[in-house]
Amino acid sequence: MKLDVIKLDGGKAGSVDLIEDIFGLEPRSDILHSVVRWQRNKAQAGTHKVKTRSEVSYSTKKIYRQKGTGGARHGARSAPIFRKGGVYKGPTPRSHAHDLPKKVRKLGLKHALSAKMATGSLVVIDTADADGKTATLAKLVKNLGWKRALVIDGAEVNEGFAKAAANITGLDVLPSMGANVYDILKRDTLVLTKAGVEALEARLK
Repeated sequence: MKLDVIKLDGGKAGSVDLIEDIFGLEPRSDILHSVVRWQRNKAQAGTHKVKTRSEVSYSTKKIYRQKGTGGARHGARSAPIFRKGGVYKGPTPRSHAHDLPKKVRKLGLKHALSAKMATGSLVVIDTADADGKTATLAKLVKNLGWKRALVIDGAEVNEGFAKAAANITGLDVLPSMGANVYDILKRDTLVLTKAGVEALEARLK
């Protein structure tokens, strides 16, 4: 399958052949959901914590005698039933990550690329080169109509382009190895360089 290649100034730069098994699949929402969920759970800090009965700052003295009060038996004010007492079975620091087979992760990236291709949200550019000036790149991006775009380059991102894109709202840049399902689906437009297409095809074959 062929797709036109453009330059950053909007000019034509030929075309590129895309592999059908990577860019021409029928997107499956269940696979995309599984991969995004795996990514987000892995990124979750899991540092939430409450104080238990043994950790709250309270005296451990028995608050009143065992019998004869007509009330329930209590040993200390730190019991969960009392105000400012410890929390019973509250959250503790833990990892939210779970396993997902490598084949499913790989397939998820293929379906994410295919989803962008299917909706016409995939753009291939010749190269992602810039002089490091944010104003110059911002003007080019505006003329191309990219509002929320992710640019994926080859093995390394051009230093000048990365520097120029750093202060442009809605424009993110990643090397090919950083390409992931969540970031691709989050943006309206996916922009690949020719080097990025070659690197992704080599990675996903």
